[in-house]
Amino acid sequence: MDMESHNMTLSAVLMALISSATTATTINNVNQDLVVAIAEMQTANYFTFVMLINMVPPSLIQANNVTFLMPNDRTLAKTTIPENNGVVDFLLRHSIPSPLLFDHLVHIPTGSIIPSSEPKFMLHISNNGRKSFYLNNVRIISPNICTAGSSIRCHGIDGVVKAIATVSPSPSCSNSSSPMAAATPPSPSWPPPSSVAASPVGTPSNAPPPTAQSDSPKKSGSSQPLPFGGLSLD
Repeated sequence: MDMESHNMTLSAVLMALISSATTATTINNVNQDLVVAIAEMQTANYFTFVMLINMVPPSLIQANNVTFLMPNDRTLAKTTIPENNGVVDFLLRHSIPSPLLFDHLVHIPTGSIIPSSEPKFMLHISNNGRKSFYLNNVRIISPNICTAGSSIRCHGIDGVVKAIATVSPSPSCSNSSSPMAAATPPSPSWPPPSSVAASPVGTPSNAPPPTAQSDSPKKSGSSQPLPFGGLSLD
């Protein structure tokens, strides 16, 4: 092996060692932040949430900076979490992929939407001041529990985060038909009453001309029939 090849090999090994050391330092820093954050959670009596964190792979938290939204132990005791990926999904919905102190959150105006760590699960902001700051259906009641580390923040909330139901707009009247209107039968077209009332009852406009009366005398008590079933009382 010549000197040039030997130097290239040493350079490659040296770069690999530097890269490994940098990665290990980063992981150790994140792990240290997580250890510190867990200690702060336990001090604030969020033991059940700590248990959930310990149930998921460490890479879930090491991958990104994060802000946890933590229900208290009493709330979690009443919550059913599905098996398999249920714990992972729960933690993703209860976290924001950025370390945000409460002072950062309260500057977000009402109506804003921020992402959670779970793709497509959004958090809708309702900001009515420090004592009434909501994300979806939950209110932050214990802000800034985790502050010592640089990559993890956490806040206590008063419930389990749920999705906000979106209401689809109702169709316009021009594009829809009323079922009752479609089921209503058409009203019959009766002949106008004026066609009969326009001429006298005894001589309708379309009646045949009267026949010549017989010269024979009428019998007492007899009646002469009239058109339309009328009776002559002569």
